[in-house]
Amino acid sequence: MVTVNNLLFESAVGFSIFDVKHQADAVGLELPEVKENIKSLDKFGKMVQLRSFNPWTSAQHGLEAINLISEGIMPDFLKQTLELNLPQTSGKKSKIVLGVTDKRLAGEISAAFPGIQCEAADTSEVVATLLRGIRVHASKLLKGLQEGDINRAQLGLGHAYSRAKVKFSVHKNDNHIIQGIATLDALDKGINQGSMRVREWYGWHFPELAKIVSDNSTYVKLVGLIGNKKTLTEESVDDLANLLNQDQGQAEAIVQAAKVSMGRDINDFDLNMLKDLASNISNMSDYRRILSESLDKKMGEVAPNLQVILGTPVAARLISHAGSLTNLSKYPASTVQILGAEKALFRALKTKGATPKYGLLYQSSFIGRAGPKVKGRISRYLANKCSIASRIDNFTDHPTKHFGEVMREQLEQRLEWYATGAKPMKNTEAMDKAIKAVMADNPTGLDIDVEMIDQHAATPKKEKKEKKEKKEKKDKKRKSVGGEDVEMADAGEDGEPKKKKKRKSIAA
Repeated sequence: MVTVNNLLFESAVGFSIFDVKHQADAVGLELPEVKENIKSLDKFGKMVQLRSFNPWTSAQHGLEAINLISEGIMPDFLKQTLELNLPQTSGKKSKIVLGVTDKRLAGEISAAFPGIQCEAADTSEVVATLLRGIRVHASKLLKGLQEGDINRAQLGLGHAYSRAKVKFSVHKNDNHIIQGIATLDALDKGINQGSMRVREWYGWHFPELAKIVSDNSTYVKLVGLIGNKKTLTEESVDDLANLLNQDQGQAEAIVQAAKVSMGRDINDFDLNMLKDLASNISNMSDYRRILSESLDKKMGEVAPNLQVILGTPVAARLISHAGSLTNLSKYPASTVQILGAEKALFRALKTKGATPKYGLLYQSSFIGRAGPKVKGRISRYLANKCSIASRIDNFTDHPTKHFGEVMREQLEQRLEWYATGAKPMKNTEAMDKAIKAVMADNPTGLDIDVEMIDQHAATPKKEKKEKKEKKEKKDKKRKSVGGEDVEMADAGEDGEPKKKKKRKSIAA
């Protein structure tokens, strides 16, 4: 069994290093008297001794260190602590054995300090037991702490760590988009079903109104205003026109239709029930409009480029189906293309049939405007642009819609190319145009990625010139003599170039 010299204890208040004075073996830990010694501070205090205690400088400092440790990365603060408090040794025989909690962190420390051998609590029962005892008596073993400091630090750091893990960014929170589009779809379904029920119910009383007014939202508002058709007179035209966007002709048509209506009478109780239903549906329609405007604004903040290309509903449904904008940005374009058509894809693979060409992207206007023969090609091109746009939106600190506008212009030109053969814009030209627009429209003074600009700026002229010269040089070395390919090589003794014939083809 390896003898542990020191222990690293990570707590909510900082890093601590303990010297191990006495340890029991793995079998001895199961003895009742050893377990009692660990529970007792007097006896456990003789097994370990505090060597160094390094508290956090601030709550933010502690959160950053704990985040790194949770990912198996050694913080600089921990590295400095180990360098200052552990003796540096060289050689296998003189290695210091350090007990730590995390197995990944043990590997990081061993790689950074060749003279330290780490034993993780996952693999060593001795280390796990000793660290458990330190955690029980930490408030007494760590010097300079008052009663309750560790509990308060654990509570605050735990909440901060949970918030950091739950939300990726406060300003780019796509959870509201996912919930918003789901609520919008549920409202659409409820409004359509309720409007259909109002039309059918009120149609027994005033069937002619459904032929005059086709919009569901306007229809249910008119039901609440009209009530009993017998109450309509020439004086009601102005009130009806206010609901019909000042359409006097339509309002007069409703009044005239009420006078000669073939519908049957309705009692006051049923009419009140119908008005309440129409009022609820009208309120749902108003709330849907407010929610739609809020979703447009949120999409403009979180994914402006994707919004410009697809529109708010389709872009929001893509994010919702992927689970988050981060997940969507990690998908390849081929996955984005059929996102939403998974059942059709697996059914086609199972039956060896034709695989689907599009999923949620079918709702885009670009596929609707494309011809039947090029729908698959434009859907593949659209998925490519959506994949690029989602990555720009997700991994840019302050995304703008300029890239989306340029890529939408490319999509328009691609549709025109399929129809008329007009040459579309190249990708390099599109990206240069977008970068210039971002640099021109930069009111907050944010820095643009210099590497991206340099990469676009350094590509064209010099590389093209070198490629052209290399091609010309290669063409000069090859000549055609008597129908045979000849390669210019070193001249022979007679000054004539050596001929190198190619293999004759089978057809020849």
